[in-house]
Amino acid sequence: MDKIKKMLPALILGIVLTLAAGVASYQYFVKRTKFNDSFVNGNTAGNLYNYGLFCEYGDTIYFSNPNDNNYLYSMNTLGGEITKLYEDSASFINADEHYVYYIRSNSNSDTRLSSFSLSANGLCRYDLRTKKVTLLDIDPSMYASLIGNYIYYTHYDTEAASTLYRIKIDGSEKEQIDENPYFTCSANGQFFYYNGISDDHNIYQMDTQTNDSKLICSGNYWMPTADNENIYFLDCEQNYALVKLGLSDSSPKVIISDRIETYNVYGDTIYFQRNNLDGNSAFCSIKTDGTGYTEIRKGDYNNINATSRYIYFSPVGEDDIMYRIPVGGDNTVSIFHP
Repeated sequence: MDKIKKMLPALILGIVLTLAAGVASYQYFVKRTKFNDSFVNGNTAGNLYNYGLFCEYGDTIYFSNPNDNNYLYSMNTLGGEITKLYEDSASFINADEHYVYYIRSNSNSDTRLSSFSLSANGLCRYDLRTKKVTLLDIDPSMYASLIGNYIYYTHYDTEAASTLYRIKIDGSEKEQIDENPYFTCSANGQFFYYNGISDDHNIYQMDTQTNDSKLICSGNYWMPTADNENIYFLDCEQNYALVKLGLSDSSPKVIISDRIETYNVYGDTIYFQRNNLDGNSAFCSIKTDGTGYTEIRKGDYNNINATSRYIYFSPVGEDDIMYRIPVGGDNTVSIFHP
């Protein structure tokens, strides 16, 4: 008995140390950020230009639910297994294997956040494994784009107003990249493409490994979308016509001569909102080679988002209504009721 009494403090210490090590190990693996091995891009340019309300990764679609305060939801590619992930009004959604990134904007929504909780606005990361949300940047943000292990985005504060920032996906290395709030929507691997804002409206390419930019095309342009073969953008000098610049082209070629408000390139099809000055507005589509011009629905629409099965769009001023048409189908319009 005396021997046991003498050993008891050592046994208790051993148990405490083992438990402490277990807790520390658990916290390490739970809190440890899982980084990407490549320059994964979090969403398509067309979706992010249209507020990134849908984001497809693998067999899952993450989306902002128009029927439930625009809260963050998920569903499978067939539209089933609908799940509420978090009660944040979400936009500019990006995703990789481990996380969903988005801009939280709860100011005008029925949110459960109180004045004593985290900011009602900012850049967030939702952990698909733990179901927890980490606030990466508490300041108001827009146009977030995941490129590898960094998020490039428009950051706002009262001193500098809107500027271009980047932050690592673990919340570290937050820094201003440029004093201009360039759109970071069009990412392709380690590069993203943007148009000038203050001094010119040329098209540029930024290498996110070095944060150096190079000139691609001089002109008065807006909203570039780049793939491995072409760059699409709006030509402001031609009444916001949509043009295309191929790798071997010396100058851009007009694809749509109409005045374009917003557009989304998905596969070999461009979906766009036509806003001609004659009032003949409509949601339309055309092939990327300029053929097959189709008027899908008359009226004014925005929020054009694309997934592998449906193209989504909503009437201007009615963000609680979302329409959809099947990709490659007969353009039959239905209401999206998640």
